[in-house]
Amino acid sequence: MNKKQMIEQIAKEAGISKKQAQKSLDAVIGNITKALKKGEKVTLVGFGTFAVRKRKARQGRNPRNGQIIKIPAKKVPVFKAGNELKKAVS
Repeated sequence: MNKKQMIEQIAKEAGISKKQAQKSLDAVIGNITKALKKGEKVTLVGFGTFAVRKRKARQGRNPRNGQIIKIPAKKVPVFKAGNELKKAVS
């Protein structure tokens, strides 16, 4: 399912216009993104938890020439599924 399909489904199930559904979805995604930028966790009980993890700097290899390169440390978003979501898909 892509974003357009998600908006259509939200509009249908909530009985609202597609424009309102898009604003709602954009607001949810925007607020999750803002919280992660601040380093906060976002927990949606039963669905899952969004968080930011730090990856350490490490060495890697350039696949084209085999040269060793340094991969810098960085922060990455992660998602851990909640129990209800896990049960729903299994």
